[in-house]
Amino acid sequence: MQKAKGFKKSKTGTYLSMGTTAFGAIAVTKQIKKARAEHDTLKLVDAVVSAAAIVTGLAILYRELKRLGDDDVLLG
Repeated sequence: MQKAKGFKKSKTGTYLSMGTTAFGAIAVTKQIKKARAEHDTLKLVDAVVSAAAIVTGLAILYRELKRLGDDDVLLG
């Protein structure tokens, strides 16, 4: 169990989290297209908020990846 907790803070775990978060962008893109086609402002606002959450999540994961990279002497 301890090994699984360490995976989340590893580079591989961070890349995996970034990938799954970015994969959510596909669903949000479809949601935006559907809301625009239906002229549904409330669904469009919901999709835009979801997109902002994805962007924020990716930024946090990128920052964590850079922080993990700072520990590596070779990455500078």
